[in-house]
Amino acid sequence: MDDPNTRPHGGDGQFVRSLTTAQREAEAARLRTKGWTYQRIADELGYGHRADAYNAAQAALKATVREAGEELRTLELERLDRLEAAANEVLEREHITVSHGKVVSLDDGVPLPDDGPVLQAIDRLLKIQERRSRLLGLDAPVKRDISLTDERAAAIEALVEELGE
Repeated sequence: MDDPNTRPHGGDGQFVRSLTTAQREAEAARLRTKGWTYQRIADELGYGHRADAYNAAQAALKATVREAGEELRTLELERLDRLEAAANEVLEREHITVSHGKVVSLDDGVPLPDDGPVLQAIDRLLKIQERRSRLLGLDAPVKRDISLTDERAAAIEALVEELGE
């Protein structure tokens, strides 16, 4: 019924899930959570093989996890937007130096600007930008040079051999 060769594909060649397919996959996952076997699910929903029912249930679970992750990412980005707006307000505000409860003025009576809050706001904005970049995966992977002692290399080789057995 759900022949992979007849499924719609997007411009990038990737399978595009239709609403009907998504609903069938969700139903397969729901039935699986009720303890149904994949063969019974395949028979009930008209899949040709039990493997098709398994793949449908797995696709529904993956889509659910992906959607939840995207919602959480969106929520986190909104929080970062609010923090960034607050830090920008501090950055744009005029700050004057106060010492022992009194405004510090220059010789001509003009209050001495206080750069401390501005610099702190800049630091905070940079941290927010770094967090946003990590969240969106914008940072390039970091290459690390790892050196091993002969003892550690031998231990790793022994583990690899053990796993191979």
